[in-house]
Amino acid sequence: MAGQLIVSVSGIRAETLPQVQGFAARLSERAVPLSYLVAPRLKGGYRLADDVPTCEWLRQRRAGDDAIVLHGYNQVPSRKRRAEFAELSAHEAGLRLLAADRVLEHSGLRTRIFAAPRWNASPGARSAMPIRGFRTNLGSTSIDNVVTGTQLRARVVGIGDGLPTEPWWCRLLVANTVRIARRGGVVRLSVAAKHLEEPVAGKAILDCIDLALLHGSEPQTYRSLTLASVRKAA
Repeated sequence: MAGQLIVSVSGIRAETLPQVQGFAARLSERAVPLSYLVAPRLKGGYRLADDVPTCEWLRQRRAGDDAIVLHGYNQVPSRKRRAEFAELSAHEAGLRLLAADRVLEHSGLRTRIFAAPRWNASPGARSAMPIRGFRTNLGSTSIDNVVTGTQLRARVVGIGDGLPTEPWWCRLLVANTVRIARRGGVVRLSVAAKHLEEPVAGKAILDCIDLALLHGSEPQTYRSLTLASVRKAA
């Protein structure tokens, strides 16, 4: 049975938009859609709502086959250097989800899919998601429907956003992708935008995509996969 391929990009902002656009163009040549992990605020004072060109481009991409995923609220680690949403209570997580949802709605990028920074959401955060209207949580080892409780087991592999970036990891990434694709599994590739034009990292991600396609993996986004699961359940 053919597997599935999901490619996502995080860290999208004005400074990385040209790299993301170039990557999207290369994937369009391969008929592979992208899932964009978008945060309202990033380090250094970046605010998505103020970045009109990036918002406009993302809206155009979503109007096609690509997908938007909410990727935290302000992505500022705690004093313990834990990722945002990793230790939040249900109340605090609910407030941040509400604030982030309003920003994305105002920007025309509203989504019902959530991925915590570094793919790590606390139990409190997961319990708050359906209350705030989110249906899907993307974890490091699974894709969870937080409304029905159903789960698809699949591990994220990639470069950046909490994952290694060294050459040894890039080689292992390619090998793991081939292993998952050969057995018909779900290849979840993720890359932080700032690494897209690095010679080793950028080539490794494209190699992974090409090898997954070679082994028959069907390109998906987190949106299309979620919609397919809903239709199957119905």
